[in-house]
Parts: sequence; structure tokens; C-alpha cells
Amino acid sequence: MARRLTAVLCLTGALTGAAAPPPGATPVCSIDDPRLEELSGLVAEGPPGAAPQRYHAVVDGGGTARAFTLDPAGCAVTGTRQADVPVTDVEDLGLGPGGELWLADTGDNGAQRGSVRLVVLPPAGPPRVHDLVHPDGPRDVEALLVGDDGVPLLVDKTTGAAGVYRPAAPLRDGGDPVELRRVAQVVLPWSGTGGGPLGAAGSRTVTGGGVSPAGAEGGRAAVLRTYTDAWVFPLPAGGPATADALVEALGRAPLPVPLPGEAQGEAVAPDGRGALHSGSEARGLTAAAITVVPGAVTAATVPQAPVVPQPAEVPEYRTYPSWLPAAGGAAALGALLVAGAVRGGQRRRRTATTRPRIDASSPGIGS
Repeated sequence: MARRLTAVLCLTGALTGAAAPPPGATPVCSIDDPRLEELSGLVAEGPPGAAPQRYHAVVDGGGTARAFTLDPAGCAVTGTRQADVPVTDVEDLGLGPGGELWLADTGDNGAQRGSVRLVVLPPAGPPRVHDLVHPDGPRDVEALLVGDDGVPLLVDKTTGAAGVYRPAAPLRDGGDPVELRRVAQVVLPWSGTGGGPLGAAGSRTVTGGGVSPAGAEGGRAAVLRTYTDAWVFPLPAGGPATADALVEALGRAPLPVPLPGEAQGEAVAPDGRGALHSGSEARGLTAAAITVVPGAVTAATVPQAPVVPQPAEVPEYRTYPSWLPAAGGAAALGALLVAGAVRGGQRRRRTATTRPRIDASSPGIGS
């Protein structure tokens, strides 16, 4: 009965555009540090199967390359990783296979930049700087995916068919820019999820990306987000998340995860437990914030996951979108997440009745 009710509530929210959070969504924090008002990229770092030990975040804008480290317990800034490297418009953040942070200085709202830049900040040692040029003219890019092989993918902000780009040659530190190559496109369905600054168009405008860490519980996925939803693209079980594997996954059907009511959602980070963390910029009187949806990535990797096929053709713009396919996937996701929460609760109750309780400490974020 609970599962049926949850599916109905999710579907009703899609019909009305109501800003009801998906089942299991938990606010992590509102961020009161003024340096993070324009939160635009997020990484959740921690061991497989455990809550994140730390967040890393970047903010929209220029200056010099800098990433903030946050305590997930309350999102207070605990440190920075930075370099004296000029940047123009940092829009996303990725985590490399060696723990390095990749800053995507790829924003170009006016489509005027001759080249864009990736700045790599390792845990120790000097930064690496990779300048890149688009083959089809300037593009505004807000999503970065970094493969296990250290090869980056950029996904542009085009509403409709979002281009996927990868370097056409090995990256080099400094020197002339490396040309990018358009290797795929992502066509997201319409979504009826409410929120965001652009209305219906914002539901299909890619504003951030992330990749599940190696060894993630329940399986791995590539994730793209819009102003209103996250779209989870499952990766094949067991293999590495190379750039080739990520491109292949982005051509498949994703699972929609509603992220309603965010002021300006531009950051997304899968973690090692199969949860999905989303971040929003401050807007007006609404503070920047982080929310977690436990089990969202895991739900996309199970057999018969309620994924939604990408449209064969780019849908035309509609003031009142054709929301039904994505809403159906969101409703099924709601039932799946609730079922997982019920099973988890039953397991905890069985455990409590069969052995003494040893540790009464609080669970991690979103547990």
C-alpha cells in the first residue's frame, strides 16, 4: 500500500509541477559561507559503502583556481585546494583516479571564448593546466565527467541535443590548446518537475555532471543534472568507467531523479553508497544548499530499473511539456526507493532483536 501511494504522489507532483521532494530526499545543509553562494560543482569523497568523509566544491566565476573542502556534517569549510592559475568561469568539478580535483573553467554564456580550460589540482604537487578548443565554435559548458583513465568529457548546456566532447589528442600541460571532438549527444526527455530559474526549458538544460566512484555500492553510473532533475546513466557492472564507457552509457536510457524546488541547481555528486548529492546556488533570499537522495544511483543499476528512453528526435520546445514518460519513470523510482527504505528498516529491526546494540552513534548523511 505504501509503495502504491508513493507512486501516486510522485505522479501527481509531475502533473502539477509541485515541489515535493522525492522519497528519501534529505536536506544536508544550507550554506551560510558567502564564498559558496554560487555553488556550481560538487564531489562527495569517501570509501565505498560509507557516507562521504568530505565534500569538495567550486563556485561559479573567475579569479584563480580554487576548490573548497566541506565537512558533510554541516557543510562548514574546512580547507581549500588552490593554485595561482587564472580562470574565467568555473562551472563544474570532477574527481580524478588519483584523488586530483578537476576544475572545469568552461563557462561561456556569451559564446565568445576562443578556448576553455581544465585545471587539475592534485592532493600534492603542482597543478596541471589543459587548454581546449571546441571544433564547432564557442560552447557554454557546465558539466564535466572524468573517466577512470583520466580522460575528461564535457557536456554542453544546449537545451535539446547536448553535445558530448572529449579531447581529440592526449592532454598536455600548457602550450597550444588541444582540440575537442564531439563524440555523442544527449537528448533528455521533458520533465514536469518544478523549480529552477528557466521553467520548462530548465528541465532539459544540463548544468552539472558526476561519476560514481570506483567500488560504489550497488553499481556505478554517469550522472547529468538539469535545473530540476538528475538523470542517472548506468554503467556496465564490473568494468572501469573509462571515457569510452561513459560515452557509451550516455547513449542509453537514463533514470530520472526529481530534484524539485532548488533555487538554481548546478551541482551533482554520486557517492560510494549509491546515493546522489545535489547542490544549488543561492538565489534571492534562498541560501545555497545541498540535498541527498539515498539509493538513487543504486535504483538505476538494478534489473528492470525504471529508466526512460531518450527521444529519437529532439523534442520541440513546449510551454506545457510532454512530461508523461519522465513522470512515469519518476513514479517508479519513488516506489523503488520506498521499497529499499522499507527493506533497510526491516533489516535494522531484525538486527536489533537478534543481537545487543553496541554503538548508539548517529548514522551518516542520508542513512
